[in-house]
Amino acid sequence: MIYRFFRFLCWVVLKVGFKHKVVNRENLIEDGPALIASNHVSFLDPPAVGVSFHNHINYLARKTLFKGFFAWLLPRLYSIPVDRDGSDMSSLKKIISLLKGGERVLLFPEGTRSDDGEVKSAEPGVGLVIAKSGAPVLPVRVFGAYEALSRHHEKVKFVPITVVVGEPVDFSEIEAQGLKGKALYKAYADKTMEAIAALELPEPR
Repeated sequence: MIYRFFRFLCWVVLKVGFKHKVVNRENLIEDGPALIASNHVSFLDPPAVGVSFHNHINYLARKTLFKGFFAWLLPRLYSIPVDRDGSDMSSLKKIISLLKGGERVLLFPEGTRSDDGEVKSAEPGVGLVIAKSGAPVLPVRVFGAYEALSRHHEKVKFVPITVVVGEPVDFSEIEAQGLKGKALYKAYADKTMEAIAALELPEPR
């Protein structure tokens, strides 16, 4: 109930204020496990991706936010506490466990917001999650959020925000190479970032 209320609230704000829309909605994975891998340019990214799904998805949030009232609220919004540097193995295990349990988890492979709005390389741990969970990786890319509220903006600009959804990443070529350990994890992470970077806004009609 709490998640649905906040999802509806975010949907209204994004729809009215930012003309939020989803491209390739048919690619969304609404049931079963999925690692939703998105670019990260703004604080608006999590709600922009989240409201694109009808069913709930799980989010990552800094451990430092789980204090007081938010220690009660965030778990009810399906938020998982993680270290900012992404080195918390217990958090990675929690993500893997959720994926194996059939949940959808939103993850920003870059770890932090991009300085210039461009797609960057993935942080360590992303490839490990992909390898250990075996869940489909769904690439999505948020357009417009950087212009609306980047880390350099002090005020929000009400510009259109569009979420482009790709097809699940095909790792068959990587798996055929027989890579192991860190080499495999890096290959998974790099392929995921390539898939995100390849997503584009459709041409205006």
